[in-house]
Amino acid sequence: MKIAIIGLPNSGKTTVFNALTRGTAETTAYASGQLEPNVATVKVPDERLTVLAQMFKPKKITPADVQYVDVGGISGGARQSGGLPPAMLNFIGGADALLHVARAFEDDDV
Repeated sequence: MKIAIIGLPNSGKTTVFNALTRGTAETTAYASGQLEPNVATVKVPDERLTVLAQMFKPKKITPADVQYVDVGGISGGARQSGGLPPAMLNFIGGADALLHVARAFEDDDV
């Protein structure tokens, strides 16, 4: 499963990405025009998998994994500038789900 993390710039997307992936991606604001996202794949722990493997003795055990993609901030000016850049749309469009981070703090700079 591929989940794209979206939201306004400086809303906490990379902090959420780091929490979900136990990552250390830099949490400074994306430079304008930067389109390369942070990407990490995480194995999903599931105790039931061990029990099922003991019961059915498969040749191989493959746990589920989730790929998180932390895309750059979607600015409020995207509408005036003609929309999102095509590269960003590709990252978002290729996702199975969207995780929208909404700012829940006061900051005049955000």
